[in-house]
Amino acid sequence: MPENIGSRFLAVLTATLLAAGCTTVPTEKGVSRSVAPSPGTPWTPPAEAAMPAPVTAPPVLPSDVVQKGGVLTLAQAIDLSLRNSPVTREAWFKARAAAAEVGVKNGAWFPSLDLDANLTREKEAFSATSTILQTTYGASASLTWLLLDAGGRKADIDEARAALFSSDWLHDATIQNVILDTAVAYYGYLYGKALVDAQEANVKAAKESLTAAEERHRAGVATIADVLLARTAESQAELDLTSAQGLVRTIRGALATQLGVPANIPIEAGELPEIENLDRVTQSVDNLIDRASRQRPDLAAKRFDVEAAEAHVRSVRSAGLPTLTASGSLGRTFFDTRTGSSGVNVYSAAVLFNFPVFSGFSNVYEIRKAQEEAKAARAQADDFANQVVLQVWTSYSALQTSTQRVRTTRNLLASAQQSQEVSSGRYKAGVGGILDLLAAQGAYANARAQEVQARTEWYLALARLARDVGALGPGQAEGKP
Repeated sequence: MPENIGSRFLAVLTATLLAAGCTTVPTEKGVSRSVAPSPGTPWTPPAEAAMPAPVTAPPVLPSDVVQKGGVLTLAQAIDLSLRNSPVTREAWFKARAAAAEVGVKNGAWFPSLDLDANLTREKEAFSATSTILQTTYGASASLTWLLLDAGGRKADIDEARAALFSSDWLHDATIQNVILDTAVAYYGYLYGKALVDAQEANVKAAKESLTAAEERHRAGVATIADVLLARTAESQAELDLTSAQGLVRTIRGALATQLGVPANIPIEAGELPEIENLDRVTQSVDNLIDRASRQRPDLAAKRFDVEAAEAHVRSVRSAGLPTLTASGSLGRTFFDTRTGSSGVNVYSAAVLFNFPVFSGFSNVYEIRKAQEEAKAARAQADDFANQVVLQVWTSYSALQTSTQRVRTTRNLLASAQQSQEVSSGRYKAGVGGILDLLAAQGAYANARAQEVQARTEWYLALARLARDVGALGPGQAEGKP
Protein backbone atom coordinates (compact mmCIF):
# COMPACT_ATOMS: atom_id res chain seq x y z
CA MET A 1 0.00 0.00 0.00
CA PRO A 2 2.70 2.60 0.80
CA GLU A 3 4.44 1.65 -2.45
CA ASN A 4 1.24 2.44 -4.43
CA ILE A 5 0.94 5.79 -2.68
CA GLY A 6 4.58 6.58 -3.46
CA SER A 7 4.14 5.59 -7.10
CA ARG A 8 1.05 7.75 -7.47
CA PHE A 9 2.82 10.70 -5.84
CA LEU A 10 5.80 10.33 -8.20
CA ALA A 11 3.53 10.18 -11.24
CA VAL A 12 1.64 13.31 -10.19
CA LEU A 13 4.89 15.14 -9.51
CA THR A 14 6.31 14.17 -12.91
CA ALA A 15 3.17 15.29 -14.73
CA THR A 16 3.18 18.59 -12.89
CA LEU A 17 6.80 19.29 -13.80
CA LEU A 18 6.21 18.42 -17.44
CA ALA A 19 3.18 20.71 -17.57
CA ALA A 20 5.14 23.55 -16.00
CA GLY A 21 7.96 23.03 -18.49
CA CYS A 22 5.55 23.16 -21.42
CA THR A 23 4.13 26.44 -20.22
CA THR A 24 7.55 28.08 -19.83
CA VAL A 25 9.18 26.93 -23.09
CA PRO A 26 8.35 29.56 -25.76
CA THR A 27 6.99 28.23 -29.01
CA GLU A 28 7.56 29.78 -32.44
CA LYS A 29 4.02 31.09 -32.47
CA GLY A 30 4.51 32.81 -29.12
CA VAL A 31 7.74 34.42 -30.29
CA SER A 32 6.16 35.67 -33.52
CA ARG A 33 3.33 37.33 -31.61
CA SER A 34 5.83 39.22 -29.46
CA VAL A 35 7.87 40.94 -32.18
CA ALA A 36 7.42 42.60 -35.55
CA PRO A 37 6.28 40.23 -38.33
CA SER A 38 9.42 40.85 -40.43
CA PRO A 39 12.75 42.69 -40.24
CA GLY A 40 11.44 45.54 -42.40
CA THR A 41 8.10 45.96 -40.65
CA PRO A 42 7.70 48.31 -37.66
CA TRP A 43 6.61 46.80 -34.38
CA THR A 44 3.13 47.71 -33.16
CA PRO A 45 3.30 47.82 -29.37
CA PRO A 46 0.41 46.49 -27.31
CA ALA A 47 -1.26 48.63 -24.69
CA GLU A 48 0.98 47.42 -21.88
CA ALA A 49 4.11 48.33 -23.92
CA ALA A 50 3.14 51.94 -24.63
CA MET A 51 5.65 54.74 -24.06
CA PRO A 52 6.20 55.17 -20.29
CA ALA A 53 5.52 58.52 -18.73
CA PRO A 54 8.52 60.76 -17.94
CA VAL A 55 10.34 59.75 -14.78
CA THR A 56 11.02 63.31 -13.66
CA ALA A 57 8.77 66.34 -13.79
CA PRO A 58 9.56 68.92 -16.50
CA PRO A 59 11.66 71.83 -15.25
CA VAL A 60 10.02 75.17 -14.61
CA LEU A 61 11.65 78.39 -15.71
CA PRO A 62 11.55 81.48 -13.48
CA SER A 63 8.53 83.65 -14.23
CA ASP A 64 10.70 86.71 -14.93
CA VAL A 65 12.44 84.77 -17.69
CA VAL A 66 9.39 83.32 -19.45
CA GLN A 67 7.38 86.53 -19.45
CA LYS A 68 7.65 88.83 -22.44
CA GLY A 69 10.75 90.96 -22.19
CA GLY A 70 12.38 88.69 -19.61
CA VAL A 71 16.12 88.28 -20.03
CA LEU A 72 18.10 85.24 -18.89
CA THR A 73 21.45 86.12 -17.35
CA LEU A 74 24.45 83.80 -17.51
CA ALA A 75 24.21 83.17 -13.76
CA GLN A 76 20.55 82.14 -14.15
CA ALA A 77 21.42 79.94 -17.11
CA ILE A 78 24.11 78.15 -15.10
CA ASP A 79 21.75 77.69 -12.14
CA LEU A 80 19.04 76.20 -14.36
CA SER A 81 21.48 73.92 -16.13
CA LEU A 82 22.92 72.60 -12.87
CA ARG A 83 19.47 71.94 -11.40
CA ASN A 84 18.07 70.28 -14.52
CA SER A 85 21.10 68.43 -15.88
CA PRO A 86 20.80 64.63 -15.70
CA VAL A 87 24.59 64.46 -15.89
CA THR A 88 25.03 66.20 -12.53
CA ARG A 89 22.28 64.05 -11.01
CA GLU A 90 24.02 60.89 -12.20
CA ALA A 91 27.36 61.99 -10.74
CA TRP A 92 25.68 62.97 -7.46
CA PHE A 93 23.85 59.65 -7.11
CA LYS A 94 27.07 57.77 -7.82
CA ALA A 95 28.78 59.72 -5.05
CA ARG A 96 25.94 58.87 -2.67
CA ALA A 97 26.22 55.21 -3.62
CA ALA A 98 29.98 55.35 -2.92
CA ALA A 99 29.25 56.89 0.49
CA ALA A 100 26.88 54.03 1.25
CA GLU A 101 29.58 51.55 0.20
CA VAL A 102 31.86 52.97 2.90
CA GLY A 103 29.16 52.12 5.43
CA VAL A 104 28.94 48.61 4.01
CA LYS A 105 32.67 48.07 4.49
CA ASN A 106 32.58 49.52 8.02
CA GLY A 107 30.05 46.85 8.93
CA ALA A 108 32.83 44.26 8.89
CA TRP A 109 34.03 45.59 12.27
CA PHE A 110 30.76 44.61 13.96
CA PRO A 111 29.46 41.15 14.83
CA SER A 112 26.66 39.62 12.80
CA LEU A 113 23.60 38.33 14.63
CA ASP A 114 21.05 36.01 13.03
CA LEU A 115 17.69 34.93 14.43
CA ASP A 116 16.11 31.73 13.13
CA ALA A 117 12.77 30.07 13.77
CA ASN A 118 11.50 26.75 12.50
CA LEU A 119 8.35 24.65 12.52
CA THR A 120 8.48 21.09 11.26
CA ARG A 121 5.67 18.49 11.02
CA GLU A 122 6.89 14.94 10.46
CA LYS A 123 5.14 11.66 9.95
CA GLU A 124 7.07 8.43 9.71
CA ALA A 125 5.30 5.23 8.63
CA PHE A 126 7.07 2.03 9.55
CA SER A 127 4.16 -0.17 8.50
CA ALA A 128 0.46 0.11 7.79
CA THR A 129 -0.29 0.20 11.51
CA SER A 130 2.87 1.78 12.94
CA THR A 131 3.36 5.53 12.45
CA ILE A 132 5.02 8.34 14.38
CA LEU A 133 3.65 11.88 14.19
CA GLN A 134 5.87 14.61 15.59
CA THR A 135 5.92 18.45 15.56
CA THR A 136 9.20 20.23 16.14
CA TYR A 137 9.47 23.98 16.61
CA GLY A 138 11.87 26.42 18.16
CA ALA A 139 14.02 29.51 17.81
CA SER A 140 17.73 30.19 17.89
CA ALA A 141 20.19 33.06 17.74
CA SER A 142 23.68 32.84 16.33
CA LEU A 143 26.47 35.39 16.53
CA THR A 144 29.65 35.58 14.46
CA TRP A 145 32.42 38.09 15.01
CA LEU A 146 35.68 38.42 13.14
CA LEU A 147 38.12 39.17 15.94
CA LEU A 148 41.37 39.43 14.06
CA ASP A 149 42.50 39.56 10.45
CA ALA A 150 45.61 40.68 8.60
CA GLY A 151 44.33 44.15 7.70
CA GLY A 152 41.72 43.10 5.18
CA ARG A 153 38.86 45.05 6.74
CA LYS A 154 40.88 48.25 6.99
CA ALA A 155 42.08 47.84 3.40
CA ASP A 156 38.50 47.40 2.20
CA ILE A 157 37.43 50.54 4.05
CA ASP A 158 40.39 52.51 2.68
CA GLU A 159 39.49 51.37 -0.83
CA ALA A 160 35.85 52.36 -0.40
CA ARG A 161 36.77 55.72 1.10
CA ALA A 162 39.18 56.47 -1.76
CA ALA A 163 36.44 55.53 -4.25
CA LEU A 164 34.08 57.90 -2.40
CA PHE A 165 36.54 60.77 -2.63
CA SER A 166 37.04 60.00 -6.31
CA SER A 167 33.27 60.10 -6.88
CA ASP A 168 32.96 63.40 -5.01
CA TRP A 169 35.74 64.96 -7.07
CA LEU A 170 34.17 63.64 -10.27
CA HIS A 171 30.90 65.25 -9.23
CA ASP A 172 32.72 68.57 -8.91
CA ALA A 173 34.35 68.03 -12.31
CA THR A 174 30.94 67.28 -13.82
CA ILE A 175 29.58 70.53 -12.41
CA GLN A 176 32.45 72.47 -13.97
CA ASN A 177 31.91 70.76 -17.33
CA VAL A 178 28.20 71.59 -17.25
CA ILE A 179 29.01 75.21 -16.41
CA LEU A 180 31.41 75.39 -19.34
CA ASP A 181 28.89 73.80 -21.71
CA THR A 182 26.27 76.29 -20.53
CA ALA A 183 28.64 79.21 -21.06
CA VAL A 184 29.44 77.96 -24.56
CA ALA A 185 25.73 77.71 -25.42
CA TYR A 186 24.93 81.07 -23.79
CA TYR A 187 27.73 83.02 -25.46
CA GLY A 188 26.95 81.24 -28.71
CA TYR A 189 23.43 82.64 -28.55
CA LEU A 190 24.72 86.11 -27.71
CA TYR A 191 27.10 85.82 -30.67
CA GLY A 192 24.21 84.89 -32.95
CA LYS A 193 22.20 87.87 -31.73
CA ALA A 194 25.15 90.23 -32.19
CA LEU A 195 25.69 88.84 -35.68
CA VAL A 196 22.04 89.54 -36.51
CA ASP A 197 22.47 93.11 -35.26
CA ALA A 198 25.55 93.50 -37.45
CA GLN A 199 23.71 92.11 -40.49
CA GLU A 200 20.79 94.46 -39.85
CA ALA A 201 23.25 97.36 -39.84
CA ASN A 202 24.64 96.04 -43.13
CA VAL A 203 21.16 95.94 -44.64
CA LYS A 204 20.52 99.50 -43.49
CA ALA A 205 23.78 100.70 -45.03
CA ALA A 206 23.04 98.82 -48.27
CA LYS A 207 19.61 100.45 -48.49
CA GLU A 208 21.17 103.87 -47.99
CA SER A 209 23.66 103.15 -50.76
CA LEU A 210 20.85 102.00 -53.05
CA THR A 211 18.90 105.18 -52.32
CA ALA A 212 21.95 107.29 -53.05
CA ALA A 213 22.58 105.43 -56.32
CA GLU A 214 18.97 105.86 -57.41
CA GLU A 215 19.04 109.58 -56.61
CA ARG A 216 22.24 110.05 -58.56
CA HIS A 217 20.79 108.07 -61.45
CA ARG A 218 17.69 110.25 -61.51
CA ALA A 219 19.94 113.31 -61.45
CA GLY A 220 21.83 111.95 -64.43
CA VAL A 221 25.18 111.73 -62.71
CA ALA A 222 25.25 107.92 -62.34
CA THR A 223 24.55 105.04 -64.65
CA ILE A 224 22.02 102.26 -64.21
CA ALA A 225 24.98 100.00 -63.47
CA ASP A 226 25.45 101.81 -60.16
CA VAL A 227 21.83 101.13 -59.24
CA LEU A 228 22.09 97.47 -60.19
CA LEU A 229 25.30 97.01 -58.20
CA ALA A 230 23.75 98.71 -55.16
CA ARG A 231 20.60 96.59 -55.50
CA THR A 232 22.69 93.42 -55.70
CA ALA A 233 24.56 94.45 -52.55
CA GLU A 234 21.26 95.07 -50.79
CA SER A 235 19.91 91.65 -51.77
CA GLN A 236 23.10 89.98 -50.57
CA ALA A 237 22.87 91.82 -47.25
CA GLU A 238 19.26 90.73 -46.79
CA LEU A 239 20.23 87.14 -47.62
CA ASP A 240 23.00 87.23 -45.02
CA LEU A 241 20.54 88.65 -42.50
CA THR A 242 18.05 85.84 -43.17
CA SER A 243 20.79 83.24 -42.69
CA ALA A 244 21.89 84.85 -39.42
CA GLN A 245 18.31 84.94 -38.13
CA GLY A 246 17.87 81.24 -38.89
CA LEU A 247 21.16 80.47 -37.17
CA VAL A 248 20.19 82.36 -34.02
CA ARG A 249 16.92 80.44 -33.77
CA THR A 250 18.83 77.17 -33.94
CA ILE A 251 21.33 78.35 -31.32
CA ARG A 252 18.51 79.45 -29.02
CA GLY A 253 17.05 75.94 -29.19
CA ALA A 254 20.47 74.50 -28.34
CA LEU A 255 20.69 76.85 -25.34
CA ALA A 256 17.26 75.76 -24.12
CA THR A 257 18.26 72.11 -24.44
CA GLN A 258 21.44 72.77 -22.45
CA LEU A 259 19.28 74.31 -19.72
CA GLY A 260 17.15 71.16 -19.63
CA VAL A 261 13.98 72.72 -21.07
CA PRO A 262 12.23 72.08 -24.41
CA ALA A 263 13.72 73.89 -27.39
CA ASN A 264 10.43 75.70 -28.09
CA ILE A 265 10.46 77.50 -24.72
CA PRO A 266 10.79 81.26 -25.41
CA ILE A 267 14.16 81.86 -23.80
CA GLU A 268 15.72 85.28 -24.27
CA ALA A 269 19.12 86.55 -23.23
CA GLY A 270 20.83 89.91 -23.15
CA GLU A 271 23.49 91.33 -25.40
CA LEU A 272 27.08 90.26 -25.89
CA PRO A 273 28.91 92.39 -23.28
CA GLU A 274 31.85 94.58 -24.03
CA ILE A 275 35.18 93.52 -22.54
CA GLU A 276 36.14 95.91 -19.78
CA ASN A 277 39.52 94.42 -18.94
CA LEU A 278 41.32 92.46 -21.62
CA ASP A 279 44.26 91.70 -19.33
CA ARG A 280 42.12 90.10 -16.64
CA VAL A 281 44.42 87.09 -16.25
CA THR A 282 47.62 88.39 -14.70
CA GLN A 283 49.09 85.09 -13.49
CA SER A 284 51.79 83.33 -15.45
CA VAL A 285 51.06 80.06 -17.17
CA ASP A 286 53.39 78.28 -14.71
CA ASN A 287 51.31 79.51 -11.78
CA LEU A 288 48.11 78.40 -13.51
CA ILE A 289 49.55 74.96 -14.18
CA ASP A 290 50.56 74.69 -10.52
CA ARG A 291 47.03 75.66 -9.46
CA ALA A 292 45.56 73.06 -11.80
CA SER A 293 47.76 70.34 -10.32
CA ARG A 294 46.43 71.25 -6.86
CA GLN A 295 42.72 71.93 -7.48
CA ARG A 296 41.66 70.24 -10.72
CA PRO A 297 38.81 67.93 -9.55
CA ASP A 298 39.12 65.25 -12.21
CA LEU A 299 42.87 65.02 -11.57
CA ALA A 300 42.14 64.56 -7.86
CA ALA A 301 39.71 61.78 -8.78
CA LYS A 302 42.43 60.01 -10.79
CA ARG A 303 44.82 60.20 -7.85
CA PHE A 304 42.24 58.75 -5.48
CA ASP A 305 41.69 55.95 -8.00
CA VAL A 306 45.35 55.11 -7.47
CA GLU A 307 44.87 55.03 -3.70
CA ALA A 308 41.82 52.78 -4.13
CA ALA A 309 43.81 50.40 -6.32
CA GLU A 310 46.67 50.26 -3.82
CA ALA A 311 44.23 49.58 -0.98
CA HIS A 312 42.75 46.77 -3.07
CA VAL A 313 46.19 45.17 -3.24
CA ARG A 314 46.32 45.07 0.58
CA SER A 315 42.80 43.63 0.67
CA VAL A 316 43.65 40.83 -1.74
CA ARG A 317 46.88 40.04 0.08
CA SER A 318 45.02 39.70 3.40
CA ALA A 319 42.77 37.02 1.88
CA GLY A 320 45.68 34.57 2.06
CA LEU A 321 46.55 35.33 5.69
CA PRO A 322 45.15 33.91 8.97
CA THR A 323 41.91 35.06 10.59
CA LEU A 324 40.45 34.55 14.04
CA THR A 325 36.68 34.36 14.37
CA ALA A 326 34.39 33.88 17.38
CA SER A 327 30.97 32.29 17.01
CA GLY A 328 28.18 31.28 19.32
CA SER A 329 24.58 30.16 19.16
CA LEU A 330 21.71 29.78 21.60
CA GLY A 331 18.34 28.17 20.98
CA ARG A 332 15.52 26.06 22.31
CA THR A 333 13.77 23.29 20.43
CA PHE A 334 10.38 21.86 21.38
CA PHE A 335 9.14 18.36 20.49
CA ASP A 336 5.41 17.66 20.38
CA THR A 337 4.39 14.02 19.89
CA ARG A 338 1.37 11.88 20.72
CA THR A 339 3.04 10.86 23.94
CA GLY A 340 3.68 14.42 25.15
CA SER A 341 5.74 17.53 24.77
CA SER A 342 9.29 18.31 25.74
CA GLY A 343 11.95 20.93 25.05
CA VAL A 344 15.70 21.16 25.02
CA ASN A 345 18.16 24.06 25.08
CA VAL A 346 20.89 24.06 22.46
CA TYR A 347 23.90 26.35 22.73
CA SER A 348 27.45 26.44 21.51
CA ALA A 349 30.53 28.69 21.50
CA ALA A 350 33.69 28.46 19.44
CA VAL A 351 36.81 30.33 18.45
CA LEU A 352 37.89 29.52 14.91
CA PHE A 353 41.37 29.96 13.50
CA ASN A 354 41.65 29.80 9.74
CA PHE A 355 44.84 29.82 7.71
CA PRO A 356 44.47 29.20 3.96
CA VAL A 357 47.72 27.35 3.35
CA PHE A 358 47.30 26.53 -0.34
CA SER A 359 44.67 27.53 -2.86
CA GLY A 360 46.20 26.48 -6.14
CA PHE A 361 48.25 29.71 -6.38
CA SER A 362 45.03 31.64 -7.04
CA ASN A 363 45.73 34.14 -4.27
CA VAL A 364 49.25 34.72 -5.63
CA TYR A 365 47.84 35.59 -9.02
CA GLU A 366 45.09 37.71 -7.50
CA ILE A 367 47.75 39.74 -5.71
CA ARG A 368 49.76 40.06 -8.91
CA LYS A 369 46.66 41.15 -10.81
CA ALA A 370 45.81 43.79 -8.20
CA GLN A 371 49.40 45.07 -8.23
CA GLU A 372 49.43 45.44 -11.99
CA GLU A 373 46.05 47.18 -11.93
CA ALA A 374 47.41 49.62 -9.34
CA LYS A 375 50.40 50.33 -11.58
CA ALA A 376 48.03 50.90 -14.51
CA ALA A 377 45.95 53.30 -12.40
CA ARG A 378 49.08 55.24 -11.48
CA ALA A 379 50.12 55.39 -15.13
CA GLN A 380 46.67 56.71 -16.05
CA ALA A 381 46.94 59.37 -13.36
CA ASP A 382 50.39 60.41 -14.60
CA ASP A 383 49.13 60.60 -18.18
CA PHE A 384 46.11 62.62 -17.12
CA ALA A 385 48.35 65.02 -15.19
CA ASN A 386 50.30 65.61 -18.39
CA GLN A 387 47.03 66.19 -20.24
CA VAL A 388 46.00 68.76 -17.63
CA VAL A 389 49.25 70.65 -18.18
CA LEU A 390 48.65 70.57 -21.93
CA GLN A 391 45.07 71.76 -21.52
CA VAL A 392 46.11 74.71 -19.32
CA TRP A 393 48.91 75.60 -21.72
CA THR A 394 46.57 75.40 -24.72
CA SER A 395 43.81 77.41 -23.04
CA TYR A 396 46.28 80.03 -21.84
CA SER A 397 47.70 80.38 -25.35
CA ALA A 398 44.18 80.56 -26.81
CA LEU A 399 43.29 83.35 -24.37
CA GLN A 400 46.40 85.30 -25.32
CA THR A 401 45.54 84.86 -28.99
CA SER A 402 41.93 85.89 -28.37
CA THR A 403 43.10 88.97 -26.48
CA GLN A 404 45.25 90.04 -29.40
CA ARG A 405 42.42 89.31 -31.84
CA VAL A 406 40.07 91.55 -29.86
CA ARG A 407 42.59 94.41 -30.01
CA THR A 408 43.18 93.87 -33.71
CA THR A 409 39.51 93.63 -34.61
CA ARG A 410 38.78 96.79 -32.63
CA ASN A 411 41.32 98.68 -34.70
CA LEU A 412 40.05 97.02 -37.86
CA LEU A 413 36.47 97.97 -37.03
CA ALA A 414 37.40 101.60 -36.35
CA SER A 415 39.36 101.87 -39.62
CA ALA A 416 36.64 100.13 -41.64
CA GLN A 417 33.99 102.41 -40.17
CA GLN A 418 35.95 105.51 -41.07
CA SER A 419 36.59 104.17 -44.56
CA GLN A 420 32.90 103.41 -45.07
CA GLU A 421 31.88 106.88 -43.87
CA VAL A 422 34.41 108.57 -46.15
CA SER A 423 33.39 106.46 -49.16
CA SER A 424 29.71 107.13 -48.52
CA GLY A 425 30.31 110.87 -48.26
CA ARG A 426 32.44 110.92 -51.40
CA TYR A 427 29.82 108.98 -53.36
CA LYS A 428 26.98 111.24 -52.26
CA ALA A 429 29.11 114.25 -53.16
CA GLY A 430 29.70 112.83 -56.61
CA VAL A 431 33.43 112.41 -56.33
CA GLY A 432 33.52 108.66 -55.57
CA GLY A 433 32.47 105.53 -57.40
CA ILE A 434 29.93 102.90 -56.44
CA LEU A 435 32.55 100.15 -56.43
CA ASP A 436 34.63 101.98 -53.83
CA LEU A 437 31.52 102.49 -51.69
CA LEU A 438 30.42 98.84 -51.89
CA ALA A 439 33.96 97.66 -51.16
CA ALA A 440 34.13 99.89 -48.09
CA GLN A 441 30.72 98.68 -46.91
CA GLY A 442 31.74 95.05 -47.38
CA ALA A 443 34.94 95.61 -45.41
CA TYR A 444 32.96 97.31 -42.65
CA ALA A 445 30.48 94.42 -42.51
CA ASN A 446 33.31 91.87 -42.27
CA ALA A 447 35.01 93.93 -39.57
CA ARG A 448 31.82 94.00 -37.49
CA ALA A 449 31.39 90.23 -37.79
CA GLN A 450 35.05 89.59 -36.90
CA GLU A 451 34.87 91.90 -33.89
CA VAL A 452 31.77 90.10 -32.58
CA GLN A 453 33.41 86.72 -33.11
CA ALA A 454 36.64 87.83 -31.42
CA ARG A 455 34.73 89.08 -28.38
CA THR A 456 32.79 85.82 -28.13
CA GLU A 457 35.92 83.70 -28.45
CA TRP A 458 37.63 85.74 -25.73
CA TYR A 459 34.85 85.03 -23.22
CA LEU A 460 34.87 81.33 -24.15
CA ALA A 461 38.66 81.14 -23.92
CA LEU A 462 38.49 82.70 -20.46
CA ALA A 463 35.85 80.17 -19.35
CA ARG A 464 37.83 77.23 -20.76
CA LEU A 465 40.98 78.37 -18.99
CA ALA A 466 39.08 78.65 -15.71
CA ARG A 467 37.71 75.12 -16.19
CA ASP A 468 41.14 73.72 -17.10
CA VAL A 469 42.66 75.33 -14.00
CA GLY A 470 39.80 73.93 -11.89
CA ALA A 471 38.46 77.33 -10.84
CA LEU A 472 35.14 77.37 -12.71
CA GLY A 473 32.25 77.32 -10.22
CA PRO A 474 28.60 78.41 -10.04
CA GLY A 475 29.63 81.74 -8.51
CA GLN A 476 32.15 82.45 -11.28
CA ALA A 477 29.86 82.86 -14.26
CA GLU A 478 32.39 84.69 -16.37
CA GLY A 479 35.20 82.24 -15.61
CA LYS A 480 37.88 84.08 -13.65
CA PRO A 481 40.90 81.83 -13.09
